[in-house]
Amino acid sequence: MRRMNDPDRWNEMAKHYEETAHPFTAPFAEAALARIAVTPQTRLLDIATGTGALALAAARQGAQVLATDFSPGMVARVTAHGLPNLEGRTMDGQALDLPDAAFDAVFSVFGVMMFPDWRKGLAEMARVTRPGGRGVVATWQSQGAATHLLLSQVVRELFPDREWRTGLPEGLTWLGKSETLSTEMIAAGFDTPVIETMTSDYLLRMTNLDPETQFGLSEDWAALGPDEQQSVIDEVYRRADGREVLPVPSTALIAVAVRP
Repeated sequence: MRRMNDPDRWNEMAKHYEETAHPFTAPFAEAALARIAVTPQTRLLDIATGTGALALAAARQGAQVLATDFSPGMVARVTAHGLPNLEGRTMDGQALDLPDAAFDAVFSVFGVMMFPDWRKGLAEMARVTRPGGRGVVATWQSQGAATHLLLSQVVRELFPDREWRTGLPEGLTWLGKSETLSTEMIAAGFDTPVIETMTSDYLLRMTNLDPETQFGLSEDWAALGPDEQQSVIDEVYRRADGREVLPVPSTALIAVAVRP
């Protein structure tokens, strides 16, 4: 099992994710949400919610929100906010325990791209979206984002003669291009995808940097020996050049499609 597909790993990381990744992903989630009309009657599903950047924003705008994730630890972080119009359930996004055409809007913000069977995840999104409803997918560009993107850049610079796999899930590399994202959403059952890009900096705090937490989900990191990992850490500090925060520009694709 890939580290990214292990719910126990995400349970362990939930607190750290909420403190570091959530502030980074929230502007992307809010930009995705802004692409649809939300009312108190909107039935909205957030698949692979993480710590709820999209779900919380939607609930605060008045939508009736169901937030799902395969990690109980992540779901617990979302429901701890106590919003009356937000329900959280532990659920596999590749096999949703939900009826057909049950939601007006179905989102996956940096979620379905990581599924082992991401095509099934997209098809499940379409299945539970009502006719005329919207499916919204946010995915990173195919090079990845944040510390994963930084690590990829560093290892390829430090060890150029080594043959590197991307270390990224297949879904991210496939859906991280506009043309294939559009094609796959149509194949899943959506129509007329409109795709925009958005770039924002991930702010890597260099104070008390914990490499295993920051890079531990990456297959690239796991492939390095101890001395090589130390070389990577040294290079990251060199790039920071004494700054407390190292910005990592990261670009997302945001796709909105209609369920015919």
